[in-house]
Amino acid sequence: MESRRTFIKKSALGTAGLSLAFSASSYNRIIGANDRINFGVAGLHGRGKALGVAISDSPNTAIRYICDVDKRQFADYKGVLASVGSKDKPKEIEDFREMIKNKDIDAVAIATPDHQHAPMAIMALEAGKNVYVEKPCGYDCREGELIVEAQKKYKHLVQMGNQQRSAPTSIECISDIHSGAIGDVYYGKAWYANARGPIGKAKKVPTPDWLNWELWQGPAPRQDFEDIWVHYNWHWNWNWGTGEINNNGTHELDICRWALGVEYPTKASSSGGRYHFHDDWQFYDTQIANFEFGEDKMISWEGKSCNPSKLYGLDRGAAIYGKDGYAILTRNGSTLYSNDGKEMKVMKEEKTSATTNTVGAGALDVYHMTNFLNGIRKGETLNSPIEDGAKSNMLCHLGNMSQKLGKVIHLDGKGKLKEAMQMWGRTYEPGWEPKV
Repeated sequence: MESRRTFIKKSALGTAGLSLAFSASSYNRIIGANDRINFGVAGLHGRGKALGVAISDSPNTAIRYICDVDKRQFADYKGVLASVGSKDKPKEIEDFREMIKNKDIDAVAIATPDHQHAPMAIMALEAGKNVYVEKPCGYDCREGELIVEAQKKYKHLVQMGNQQRSAPTSIECISDIHSGAIGDVYYGKAWYANARGPIGKAKKVPTPDWLNWELWQGPAPRQDFEDIWVHYNWHWNWNWGTGEINNNGTHELDICRWALGVEYPTKASSSGGRYHFHDDWQFYDTQIANFEFGEDKMISWEGKSCNPSKLYGLDRGAAIYGKDGYAILTRNGSTLYSNDGKEMKVMKEEKTSATTNTVGAGALDVYHMTNFLNGIRKGETLNSPIEDGAKSNMLCHLGNMSQKLGKVIHLDGKGKLKEAMQMWGRTYEPGWEPKV
């Protein structure tokens, strides 16, 4: 890993009330004035704040524009930037399409609701920008294909925000696994456990005067405004969200796929439901999804959104099982074990990252952003290039497809279905269809 400058500063992230502590050592090079990377940030709530702090921590960067359809977010966001020592005075823009017209933007960071990710990223690529897009990179499998096609067409960089790919301990542990530390690996177990409460029943109410509901919906088919979805519970609505498996499962499924050295599954299945509460949550608070890769490797994900019981003493993580041992990988460290349960190697991150709150900020954001910036400046290989990130997101979408359609999904091992099936793509609001 390239060395990084020290940044240890705590900030309250607006209403999120989250403290960050980032650690990095000094850069070993002097960055020239003509090396500055100017950002536009879209989506200022939650993850958008974490990305703003990560950008501000990076040498010779500037946030020139901030974009959101909730006009309350602008002042709050600028306060977060100021609290971590940023001198940036970004311009406020409501419409993403207008923001990317600005020639002084080199890169955009996208942290909007899921249904906006791929359409915005594709528009930004066409406008000549490099893109850091939060996971999931697409609302469905087809959007994953489209964003990969767009990156290949326009040639600019796209990094997906599965930030554990830049965790030094995960990189080291995966290297050990690939070198045979636990023998041939054949099974990856990913899990997530939280104590989310009920969201209640949705009621139609007047759209708040602080929200541009038309732009918020963007590519999604139009619905009347209801009181429970903005700003977080949209995750659990099929029109805009992609469920817990995409919201959190993406991270650990990605680690499992990386460790096992597999790309596309040959079979996917899922079971579960909305068991814990009876409200308008449309996805699954309990889900077991399985993905087979040929005859000799498998990955599973266990999601418990409303039950915080832990596995291996952890609320989330990835376990990799080999013939000679197993490994446990988390955002904050990794451990290799022999088959008799003895620790063979323990690796701990210098600074911790959040695991189950709604922002998930921490040192890994800085590492992942640094890798993205080094990719732009120096051609450094991205830790999560979009072509690879989309493969992990496909697993999540396949899990939702299997669950909703009530069937096992068979694929050719190259990312294509063996039979035509609903939910591979979606219906768009006319005029908003992403095009490559």
